[in-house]
Amino acid sequence: MSALTKKDFVSDQDVRWCPGCGDYAILAQVQKILPELGVPRENFVFVSGIGCSSRFPYYVNTYGVHSIHGRAPAIASGIKITRPELSVWIVTGDGDALSIGGNHLIHILRRNLDVNILLFNNRIYGLTKGQYSPTSEVGKKTKSTPLGSVDHPFDPIALALGAGASFVARSLDVDAKHLQQVLKRAHAHRGASFVEILQNCNVFNDGAFDALTDKATKSDHTLVLEHGKPLVFGTDRTRGIRLGQNLRPEVVTLGDGVTEADLLVYDETNPVHAQMAATLQDPAFPTAIGVFTAVERACYEDNAQAQVTEAKQRKPPDLQGLLTQGDTWTIS
Repeated sequence: MSALTKKDFVSDQDVRWCPGCGDYAILAQVQKILPELGVPRENFVFVSGIGCSSRFPYYVNTYGVHSIHGRAPAIASGIKITRPELSVWIVTGDGDALSIGGNHLIHILRRNLDVNILLFNNRIYGLTKGQYSPTSEVGKKTKSTPLGSVDHPFDPIALALGAGASFVARSLDVDAKHLQQVLKRAHAHRGASFVEILQNCNVFNDGAFDALTDKATKSDHTLVLEHGKPLVFGTDRTRGIRLGQNLRPEVVTLGDGVTEADLLVYDETNPVHAQMAATLQDPAFPTAIGVFTAVERACYEDNAQAQVTEAKQRKPPDLQGLLTQGDTWTIS
């Protein structure tokens, strides 16, 4: 059998996203890394909810489920528990995952099923034509908030960390190399992998992440987290982040007595570092991308399967006995 290629994961369906949508870039990178993961094509399953991103299963030539609004984690949980050998991927958006699906999201993260969750965050409702979403910034003027949103937005990374996710990362739709690296690490991780992908909606929220993606500005506005390395960023890597008074992060310029030795060395197994990185926001700080946390924790489906095995060993299955046990009666 010949090795799989990207073409093997391209379906025969016409891709129906708006021209220029960031979803195209994400789809291309997912299709590119899938044949490199060493998983048979028939063992991949993509599950989505409702939204622009949720068309994803149609465009990947694998098994897939276009499910119910916000309930993709529930469908995926059932698949993974009953067929733990499958590589299960959840594709969702900031509205689908964090509004109607918020409860399902936090519980699949805390349970730590071995699934990969890709949250496309464009800070807007795209499919329903431009209402503000749970991640829209304060003051955002949309069709549903003509005077500006007064809601405080969710931070998907902070939410995932708070739910106890064992792997949390962030990348950008147009940063092909970085996105590929993050997706590969997410798949390699045993447990719930949560990846927020900042994605441009060129119709209803165009330019939301320009500062992070434009070649002229991205070096000063993004901080790439690398385990075991100091937090350095900026043009020519001349700026960094250290812990100042009261252990608060502060931006410093290298030189004049400040060296990389003074900067915080990032540890993706340290929850304090992860929480700190999640709070870094423009304009005072660069936006962190990369792996925020990666820790080992028992997977839900392993424990569930162990319980089933133990129960069978204790008492052989007896369907007739189960149906007639306890309080029963006969109607004549």
